[in-house]
Amino acid sequence: MRRRPLVLLATAALMLVGTPAFAAGKAAPPAGDPARATLLARATLPAYTPAPGPPTGAFSDPNNGMTPPYPSQLVLGISSMLLDSKGAFWAMPDNGFGTKDNSVDFLLRLYRFTPHWETARGGAGTIDVGRFLSLRDPDHKIPFKIVNDGTADRLLTGGDFDVESVTRTPDGSMWVGDEFGPFLLHFDSTGKLLQAPIAHPSLKSPNHPTLANGEPTTVQGSRGFEALASSPDGRFLYPAVEGRLTNDANPFRRYIYEFDAQKNQYTGRSWQYRTDGEDYRIADMQFLDANRAILIEREDDEGPKATFKRVYLIDRRKTDADGYLVKTEVADLLNLRNPAHIGSDDPAGGYGLGDPFKFPLQSVEALLPLPGNRIAVMQDNNFPDSAGRVPGKTDATEMIVIGFPKR
Repeated sequence: MRRRPLVLLATAALMLVGTPAFAAGKAAPPAGDPARATLLARATLPAYTPAPGPPTGAFSDPNNGMTPPYPSQLVLGISSMLLDSKGAFWAMPDNGFGTKDNSVDFLLRLYRFTPHWETARGGAGTIDVGRFLSLRDPDHKIPFKIVNDGTADRLLTGGDFDVESVTRTPDGSMWVGDEFGPFLLHFDSTGKLLQAPIAHPSLKSPNHPTLANGEPTTVQGSRGFEALASSPDGRFLYPAVEGRLTNDANPFRRYIYEFDAQKNQYTGRSWQYRTDGEDYRIADMQFLDANRAILIEREDDEGPKATFKRVYLIDRRKTDADGYLVKTEVADLLNLRNPAHIGSDDPAGGYGLGDPFKFPLQSVEALLPLPGNRIAVMQDNNFPDSAGRVPGKTDATEMIVIGFPKR
């Protein structure tokens, strides 16, 4: 058993004070040198975590020791999350097993996660899964056929939408970004769809339900609204495409759009974001105030091959000479200070569990600002395919909290 440096005990107690009430207070923006971004806490959920519901995975493939079908629903890797009260979070998996065809038996939900953090003082480093919200369309708002079309609840599945991002507005309702349209989906606080899916006027993916034969697409498959943020007052939504548009000759350009939730229409405004690599993705984005946001930019590698998983700060008022948003690095998720060696005693072991701490997981997709100059990050484990920690072993779902020096 390693010994944690005593000097860190008081530091961790101060920096994590109020952890059971993350939702309280205004989230402070990250500050300081990204090289000083420090791992404060970590918790994990086993890759195979069953949940109530019918069997799933009948159309998916085995990998990394996991063999479908599975006897119940599963809590798979997380693509987006919301704060809840009393130290808990609402965590949203995506469409299930990766495609429309193999995810028709995967029910779209948000699960209530309660982490029991491992910090510099120790701790279990586990996540409890509580109740869930089922995304559903009992009022027949969706104008096209869905998997559970003839049922009363009309529970939504991964064969209907690829939900990748969620934000909550002050009225308590939730907006979800989808990749199959891409669509914006508006749900009440219980998960009931409030209106028909809202399409972007110029974006269509190969999975769009109304795509005609021979009709050109503008969004690559699985490159739709991976990120969706809202202004603090909830008036505006900002969906961002994960990858470049198919009709864009510039492979480094990504677009962030503006949607007026009050008028229920796109405003026509957009911003250009330049990635560091041709196939790098905008994986999640959250606003800190009316103008500044933080986002994850990443490549698609894992384990020792992972080279780029970073958090940037942008300000929609600031663009460079070429019209791209100016971005400032906040944290390198492959190079986090970890003087307390959090995670080093993980019995599962794996790559990157030391000082510096690495988050070398393929699909780092969930980001959330927290009070006290902290952010939470979680990943989609692409169950059962991603194995970034231990080769041949499906990744657990990992959740970390990163702290930054105060101004």
